[in-house]
Amino acid sequence: MEIARELARKNAAVIFTKCWCCMCHSMKALLYELGASPAVYELDQHVNGAEMEWGLRALGCCPVVPVVFIGGALVGSAQDIISLHVDGSLKHLLINAKAIWL
Repeated sequence: MEIARELARKNAAVIFTKCWCCMCHSMKALLYELGASPAVYELDQHVNGAEMEWGLRALGCCPVVPVVFIGGALVGSAQDIISLHVDGSLKHLLINAKAIWL
């Protein structure tokens, strides 16, 4: 859990993914489309991926990927990100975290 939290604190936007996950790809694409350049950690390719996955589970992330942190705070999974995007608040979260500039 600590590795994931520390990585989330070091970057304005972070997404934990797996390279084979289509929803992960979609969430990365959405963040890029909004102008963010999130730090991307592919759990299935990272040396500490299994430990990070268990840490994300301990935080209540289910499913474990994709999981997005903005401004060091857990925002949630794909469903949460899509909901925030639809209601217009995702972009504001990214701006407030300095993940994008206007």
